[in-house]
Amino acid sequence: MFRRVSGLLIAVLLAASACGTSDDTAAPAASAPAATELTVFAAASLTETFTELGKTFEAAHPGTTVKFNFGSSATLATQITQGAPADVFAAASPATMTTVTDAGLATGPTVFVKNKLQIAVPPDNPAKVESLKDLTDPKVKVALCAEQVPCGAAAIKALDAAGLKVTPVTLEQDVKATLTKVELGEVDAALVYQTDVIAAAGKVTGIAFPEADQAINDYPIATLTKAPAADLAKQFVDLVLSQQGKDVLTKAGFQAP
Repeated sequence: MFRRVSGLLIAVLLAASACGTSDDTAAPAASAPAATELTVFAAASLTETFTELGKTFEAAHPGTTVKFNFGSSATLATQITQGAPADVFAAASPATMTTVTDAGLATGPTVFVKNKLQIAVPPDNPAKVESLKDLTDPKVKVALCAEQVPCGAAAIKALDAAGLKVTPVTLEQDVKATLTKVELGEVDAALVYQTDVIAAAGKVTGIAFPEADQAINDYPIATLTKAPAADLAKQFVDLVLSQQGKDVLTKAGFQAP
């Protein structure tokens, strides 16, 4: 009987010892994988420059994908406040950034460039537009950005500075859509950013006007407080603010802040 009990006790002790060894040598719980996708919401006028910077960022971060949502800054700000997942917001005006910061969804935005308007006309300029005043002629078909869009607000400011009133045939929801109306020959002129004229690469002609200096837009950028990829977001903003980022932006016609 004693031998039976002794044998059973030894078996129990050996099993307990084995369990303890298993617990001590168990691999630690795996940590969450690092984010490999970065989502950037950016003003439509940043399409070309940010696409280039996105490729630069991906090359420096193998395995990372940068996804862009380009559009009207006002629309993007609304999407963010309504819960759209994003990591970085780059706006074409402080007012649209304020929509996001006031909601507590971004802090400490930094102005990284400025931009100003030009009159865009088709290469052959059929309406013979030479100045801002020419846009007041009812025979001239003009496209403007909608008032709530930064380029639209800037257009109104420039026209007010000149004491002029223009009746557009269309109001578009972002600057690229406004420029497209000129490229397609649907209008005789449009007020867009000089950077968009440069990006159009000969599809339109840009006409500078003095009142544009009174309607310059500041562009702020910020990481979002609920960014799914917070570390990548900070690194992307750092790239935009770096000398490399500045070189890309100024080459495209943006002005230093």
